Amino acid sequence: MSLLPILEYPHPRLRTVARPVEVDQLHDPTFQRLLDDMFETMYEAPGIGLAATQVDTHQRFMVIDVTEGREQPLAFINPVIRERSPDLRLHQEGCLSIPGVFADVTRPDGILIEALDRHGKPFELRVDGLLATCVQHEVDHLDGKLFIDHLSALKRDRAIRKLEKLRKGRE
Repeated sequence: MSLLPILEYPHPRLRTVARPVEVDQLHDPTFQRLLDDMFETMYEAPGIGLAATQVDTHQRFMVIDVTEGREQPLAFINPVIRERSPDLRLHQEGCLSIPGVFADVTRPDGILIEALDRHGKPFELRVDGLLATCVQHEVDHLDGKLFIDHLSALKRDRAIRKLEKLRKGRE
């Protein structure tokens, strides 16, 4: 396994809408290795979710593990959110593509997601709380959106300025 480079804002390919994964691709060892590399990259970053778009692969899949012990790795291939709860939840979000920046984002508290697992088996999952937030965040990436797109113009500008300041401090 190997670590993958993560695209950072404002990289234009973060705005690419991902295309569906072909089912026969799931049996390709190269694709399975890419999933493993994404998990390793996500854990090392450290993060709780990583969409293929963030590693410059523009296909509809993502990996997530919101557990503290990294014991529940989930792969979502061709994910579709089928239902969104009318109940909303405010959650502080961050992003591996916008490192060091966090902001409160309001999203539906619960969702029903449909996807294929890493072996092509279809599944549905009804989730809420942090996992629902993370799934929605990663699906946004696959649609070419970032969490800062959910912020007011003022808060988005503040977040971008903070990112620029953090980058200058790293140089």
